[in-house]
Amino acid sequence: MARDYYSILGVSKDADEDAIKKAYRKQALKWHPDRNKDNGDEANKKFKELSEAYEVLSDKDKREIYDRYGEEGLKGGGPPPGGANGFAGGFPAGGFPGGRPFTFTSGPGGGGYKPFHPSNPEDIFAQFFGGGSENIFASRGMGNMGGMGNMGGMSGMGGMGGMSGMGGMGGMGGMGGMGRSPQPAPASQHKLACSLEDLYNGATRRLKVTRKLRNGSSSEKVLTIEVRPGWKSGTKLKFDKEGDEMPDGRTQALEFVIEEKPHSRFRRENNDLHIDLNLSLLEALTGYDRTIQKLDGSSLRVTDQKITKPNQERRFPREGMPISKQPGMKGDLIVHFKVQFPTSLTTEQQQAIRKALG
Repeated sequence: MARDYYSILGVSKDADEDAIKKAYRKQALKWHPDRNKDNGDEANKKFKELSEAYEVLSDKDKREIYDRYGEEGLKGGGPPPGGANGFAGGFPAGGFPGGRPFTFTSGPGGGGYKPFHPSNPEDIFAQFFGGGSENIFASRGMGNMGGMGNMGGMSGMGGMGGMSGMGGMGGMGGMGGMGRSPQPAPASQHKLACSLEDLYNGATRRLKVTRKLRNGSSSEKVLTIEVRPGWKSGTKLKFDKEGDEMPDGRTQALEFVIEEKPHSRFRRENNDLHIDLNLSLLEALTGYDRTIQKLDGSSLRVTDQKITKPNQERRFPREGMPISKQPGMKGDLIVHFKVQFPTSLTTEQQQAIRKALG
């Protein structure tokens, strides 16, 4: 029965390079036969499967072939009998998916790429950790985890002298060769302008992106971004390995940064919304009754029969922006009143005001 390398490592099918390395590091240390003397048969089997899964999934070409044709196609040098995914006669001309060349073989594996043969699990372990198991476990004091009870001697950790020991982990020298992941390629960053309505109600944005490939060609893809209610300017959305392929084999991530467009009526401050409301002098003195249309299209009635002073404010709780990290909660709406004085008054109007105000 064909095996599921992703399940063996305990990662998802869209796991990136770092996730695969972290999974192998954890599982290989756990199941190495030197650490499992009491259940050697099970440990040997698990350790071998882990090494094989890591060897395939950490190699871009092998992983792509495995994803398309499975273990049988990977080890047989071509698609399973009868073809797979529509390629009854073997791999598509010119290479496997992505346009990279493959090596033909006329051996028993049939036409296709060179059949995959798993490497020695100990060789993979030594290459990954920078040394054999005897050195790795000795330098970390991990041959027998019972030794971790002695916290007295971690002197090899430099400035942490007081924490010396951890059951023989004194030198920690083996840490230097721990298969460090290569530095990721710098992300390709782009602004994503959103209206205040989008950030209030949420929105779906579909963006067509073009990425450059190492072979000199390019490809297009449509990415879907779900803008969540309450997101703010500066919110970042990252799409791993969707950017350009670099000459050294790394692939850039695409990073979109939310940028809020200016609004014609509202101003946003954190989770609060601010709006100016112009009142006539008559309304300021005798009362007003107004309606404000909110960002979701609904209306808010704003009324008062008292005197309103210039630059006076009114706060309406939970009528502002949604709070993305607190579903169902909103900020406040703050109304700033601007009193519009007349530019001139007739003699009759002046007299009427004097009479009315005494």
